[in-house]
Amino acid sequence: MAADAGLHGRLPPHFTTPGSSSFSEFLGHAAPDLLPSHRELPGGVIDVPHGTTIVAVVHASGVIMAGDRRATIGNLIAQRDIEKVFLADDYSVVGIAGTAGLAVEMVRLFQVELEHYEKMEGHVLSLDGKANRLSAMIRGNLSMAMQGLAVVPLFAGFDLDGGLGRIFGYDITGGRYEEHSFHSVGSGSTFARSALKKRYRNGVSEAEAVKLTVDALYDAADDDSATGGPDLTRGIWPVVMSVTDAGARRLPEDEVGAVVATVVGERMTNPGG
Repeated sequence: MAADAGLHGRLPPHFTTPGSSSFSEFLGHAAPDLLPSHRELPGGVIDVPHGTTIVAVVHASGVIMAGDRRATIGNLIAQRDIEKVFLADDYSVVGIAGTAGLAVEMVRLFQVELEHYEKMEGHVLSLDGKANRLSAMIRGNLSMAMQGLAVVPLFAGFDLDGGLGRIFGYDITGGRYEEHSFHSVGSGSTFARSALKKRYRNGVSEAEAVKLTVDALYDAADDDSATGGPDLTRGIWPVVMSVTDAGARRLPEDEVGAVVATVVGERMTNPGG
């Protein structure tokens, strides 16, 4: 690519030809080998870190998303403090479950995709548009997923047009499904959703939603060995993100730690929650 530019004294055509506002589409033309879905895999079965579990809860002012910190390779703990919930842009967040390395790479590409769109079009993509872009990226990873390297994110954000928090779940083919009130993905999701189903109430406050997500992750870790519970010895808490009309932010460690202390204290007297 650089040699071509030097030979003709101009940029290659894909840099100057008008196209869509999709960065991943541009990358597919300019350097397709950089897309996660274009990587060549070695033969045979490979063991790579996997991340679980992610939960999201809609509250009166927006939405909360939280993720545990454990990554596993088979029955081994690969990492105790991995981060699985990220800011997508100023008004949305994305959590990852599945093959950790590919998932983090997909999140980074998604972040650039949203920023690129805003710069090209001069305005922010709608929340539905963001959810659709992520769906297309997951669909592009289908060949990897069929070889066991699946990535299944959870996406949430504040809908500036509707004035409310929304949650979107996906399957490995890129199918997009809007979830209402709460949702969870990952190996511990069954237990987390069961906990949320019993405790969730419409109109909960942001603080109540934070406690609900920490409670749900505690229950997931209680029954799923791949989900890490609060690590009191090492001081490792879930990553918790909040999105409201004021924007997206990560809750400070001391704030999350105080909620963890409350939940653990309650479980000391009532282990089942």
